[in-house]
This record gives sequence, C-alpha cells and structure tokens, in this order.
Amino acid sequence: MVRYLSKYINTTKEARRLNDVFKALADPTRRKILKMLREQDLSAGEIADAFHISKPSISHHLNLLKQANLVLSDKQGQNVYYSLNTTIFQEVMQWFFEFSERGEIDENK
Repeated sequence: MVRYLSKYINTTKEARRLNDVFKALADPTRRKILKMLREQDLSAGEIADAFHISKPSISHHLNLLKQANLVLSDKQGQNVYYSLNTTIFQEVMQWFFEFSERGEIDENK
C-alpha cells in the first residue's frame, strides 16, 4: 500500500510540474523571454529593456518561469542573470513522446 501511495504522490508532483510549465509557456511574453535566453544568458535589466512593459511585470514573468523551472537565476553582485534550464525541456519532450506513443494523455503524469 505504501509503495502504491508513494508512486501516486510522485506522479502528482510530475503533473503539477508539467502544469506549471504549460502555464508558463502559454504567455507570449514569457515565450519571447525564453527565445532571448536561447541566444545567451541575460540580466533581468537586459530582459526588461527588450519590452515595453514595467519592470515589475517582467519580474513577475521571470518568477513564473523560475517556478516552472524553465529558467535558472544566478545573482552576481547587484544583477540577477537568467539562463535556460534545458533539463525541463527534455522532460516536456519526454511527455510529448509518451503522449504520441499512447495516443492519449494520462492526467496523473
């Protein structure tokens, strides 16, 4: 019974992580940030300069990307630099691969 329960809990964590990823990817501003980070690591200020929205709004977008584990942050002095977390993209691709193999979505994964 405990073995079954721990498997269910892990699956639920995976489902929440995927939900966070898809939520983060749903916004065009966040997708543009990810495209920018694909080219190079950038500071929060450099990212904000590329948009015509407030810095607090950019901070909110960056926090959602961090919560989804799509970006990593590194504080260097007074600046925070962001980079892509390619590991999470591999996990998402694995989910898509499993989806296409089965032809259906298992909501618990």
